[in-house]
Amino acid sequence: MKVEEPDPLGTEFLTAIYEVNGPEKEARARAERICLDQTIEADADLLAPSLHATIVGRLEQVRPLDGGRFEATVRYAGDLVGKECGDLLNLLFGTSSLRSDVRLLSFTMTKGLLSSWQGPRFGMNGLRQAVGVSNRPLVCAVLKPLGRSPDELAALATQFVLGGADLIKDDQGLLDQSFCPFSERVPRCAEAIAKASEQRGRPCLYFAHISGALDSMRQRALQAKRFGATGLLVAPGLTGFDALRALALDKSLILPIASHPSFLGTYISGRDEGVAPTVAYALLPRLAGADMTVYPGFGGDYVMSKEDCASVAVHCRQAWGPILPAMPAVGGRIDVHRIAELTTTLSQDAVFVLGSRIQQDQRGVVAAVEEFQFVVAQSSNSVK
Repeated sequence: MKVEEPDPLGTEFLTAIYEVNGPEKEARARAERICLDQTIEADADLLAPSLHATIVGRLEQVRPLDGGRFEATVRYAGDLVGKECGDLLNLLFGTSSLRSDVRLLSFTMTKGLLSSWQGPRFGMNGLRQAVGVSNRPLVCAVLKPLGRSPDELAALATQFVLGGADLIKDDQGLLDQSFCPFSERVPRCAEAIAKASEQRGRPCLYFAHISGALDSMRQRALQAKRFGATGLLVAPGLTGFDALRALALDKSLILPIASHPSFLGTYISGRDEGVAPTVAYALLPRLAGADMTVYPGFGGDYVMSKEDCASVAVHCRQAWGPILPAMPAVGGRIDVHRIAELTTTLSQDAVFVLGSRIQQDQRGVVAAVEEFQFVVAQSSNSVK
C-alpha cells in the first residue's frame, strides 16, 4: 500500500478515494461537495479565503470507472486528522456517509501521520510464530452454537485441538449469558485447549469474545488473560474501532486481537454508498490494531464478490509503512470442497474459519478437522 511523502513544504496529508455517480459534470460537482462536507460542512464563502486552502479538502482527480461511475481523489490537510479512529472516520466519511451516491473506496496517509498509529502488535507473522505454522493457511475453529454449557464448549474445544485446529475463537454470540457465564466458559475452554495442545505437542491460540461497553471490555479482557485465553475477539462494528485500538495499546494485556465483522455488513451492503470491503474489513481493523480480521468469503450467501474477497486479503497483508500485516480470516460455512479455490484466490497467508457443519460429520469432529487440515496442506502445496 502506498505511503505518501509530505508535500515539498513538509506538510502531512491524508488522501481519500471515493466513488460517485456520473455523468462527469455531476460527478465533479459531487466530488466538490465531498471536499466541503468532510471539512466545513458549509458553503465555501463562509470560510475566510486565507483558510480555504488549508481547511477545505482539495479535489485532486476525477476519473471514469465502468458502469457510469467516477473515482474522485480528495486530499485533506494532516492537521485535520486527529489522533483517534473516530476523528479519522469523521474526516473520511462522516457527513458524506449520509448520501446515497458516495462510496469510500480507500485511503492513504503520509509517513508522519501513519507513524502515530501502532497497528497490530503481533501481526500475521506473530500469529504464525505463536502456533508454529509457517507454510500453509491456518485453520480456525469456532465454539458454537449458542446454548451450550461451558463444559460442552470445553469438550468441543478439545476435539478441535486434537483434530489439528491452529486457532479457536468464541462465536460472536457468546458473551456472559446466564446459561454460559463468561467467568466459567473462558477458563474451562482455555484449560481444555491448553491441555489438548500439550497432548498434541503444538500450541493452539484461543480468542475469547469480550465485546461490550468499554469498561466491560477492559474488565473481560483482563479476566480472559488471567483465565488463560491467548487472544481476544472484538467486534468493532458493535464497540467502535477506538475500543479495539485501546485494547491493542494496553500494555497490561499484550494479547493478539481478532476483529469480527458483526454489524460491519451494514457499512458495505450498498454498491453505490457506504464503504468498500477493503476499508471495513482490512484498512480500519488493521490500523486500529487487529492482528487477524475475520470477514465473509465469496460464493456463499453473504455480500462479498470474489474480487472484493481477494482485495481485502491483499490490503490486510501488503506493506503499509510501519503497520504490520494482519492475517485475513475468511469464514461463512466453509467446507473441504471450497479449500482449493480459496487457497488459489487468497494464497496461503490466510485463515480458513471452519463451518459449523463440521460438527455434523458422522465420523466425529476430530476426524473431520483432520481431513480439513489435510486438504488445506495439499492445496497449499499445489499453489506453491
